Amino acid sequence: MSKTEEKPQVLHATNHYLYYPDEKNIPPHLAYGFRPIFLLLAPYMILSMLLWGLLWSGVLPIPFLDNIVLWHVYEMLFGILTAGALAFLSTGLPELFPGTVPLVGKRLKYVVMLWIAGRVSFWFIDITGVYLAAFFNLSMLGWIIWFAKNAVLDKLQRHASLGYTLLALFIIEAWFFASVAGHATTPAMDILKVALGAHVVLILLALRRVNMEAVNELMEDKGIDDVYIARPPLTNLAVFCVVVFSAVEFFYPLNSALGWLGLASGAAILAITGDYILKDKVILNQPYVIYLSLIFVMLAAGYALMGLAILGGEIANISHFRHFTTSGGYSLAYLMVMIIIGWIHTGRHLTSNIYTHSMIALIVAATLMRGLIPFYEEYAQQLYMYSSIVWTLPFMIYIKLFFGFLLVPRADGIKG
Repeated sequence: MSKTEEKPQVLHATNHYLYYPDEKNIPPHLAYGFRPIFLLLAPYMILSMLLWGLLWSGVLPIPFLDNIVLWHVYEMLFGILTAGALAFLSTGLPELFPGTVPLVGKRLKYVVMLWIAGRVSFWFIDITGVYLAAFFNLSMLGWIIWFAKNAVLDKLQRHASLGYTLLALFIIEAWFFASVAGHATTPAMDILKVALGAHVVLILLALRRVNMEAVNELMEDKGIDDVYIARPPLTNLAVFCVVVFSAVEFFYPLNSALGWLGLASGAAILAITGDYILKDKVILNQPYVIYLSLIFVMLAAGYALMGLAILGGEIANISHFRHFTTSGGYSLAYLMVMIIIGWIHTGRHLTSNIYTHSMIALIVAATLMRGLIPFYEEYAQQLYMYSSIVWTLPFMIYIKLFFGFLLVPRADGIKG
């Protein structure tokens, strides 16, 4: 028997189960915060992206949506954010702050229903009005911030940056709805560009926590005798660069300094991958390290290419290159959180196989198809459509691979 087989398999992510609620007859799909979210989020992302591809290519007009670009960008940002943040925080905070009661059962069901109400109200915003959509969506994000209050109020401020960033996103979202309602003069799309910068900041902050858990869990499973540490200064520098880039893009979108800031942001984000180079052991050949590093590569490519487009006077290409950040890094980040939590928090160990390889490769392929349209403009309409289809395939694979885990109790018999 090998050394790996002899070693007892003990998961770290079990501290939060000490405070699991004493609610009777909780079905498996409501047994922990991530379960219903991932069961809904994967199909929702498939539906949203396929509809967008059909709409933008002119194949399928939807009469109740006047501004399809605004709908697409908002849903890909705030629609997904609230679901992802709920899954991430409701899973992670009870572990980080012992005593925090996990979100399960009826309470979880009501919060998920609020997220669904937010999606429906925004889809039909031209019929039901902006105020109903604003109420449901701001209520959802506000509830998440309240749930994360322990992070903000923590005396050591270990994870307060997550709470402060969510608060900033709440203000930006309220600003967005004020613009749509005519109470603010700032164009709604300009506000969403600011929101993207805040989303990238939240992703960078969250990935530092995800890396610490996932990479060290992986190393222990593989018998690698070393410790991975996500160094805060590298993340902080990347966050600073992204914030400055977003501010300058908002106030001075045609200033050439923005090009240099794009290059600086790309370099700062890419530098985070240096954390994967350990002193004694090589982990760069591990699939999950490759998966996670690709998030930073894609985020960095988006900012760097936008910077080059600005410096080269190709302003029209910025929206295309921005998809390296959104369709690439942003999407990979959510997909990796869904995969990692889907394994670890259903009582299993991180596993890489043809399915996980394919999911990551397809996101990268879809991003290249969408982001490189300026170099193949004669095929633009086809690339719009094909990239949206390819982008949905990883989430179809996710349904096949993980839904069976999400709909049954944990494999190790622990509640949740």
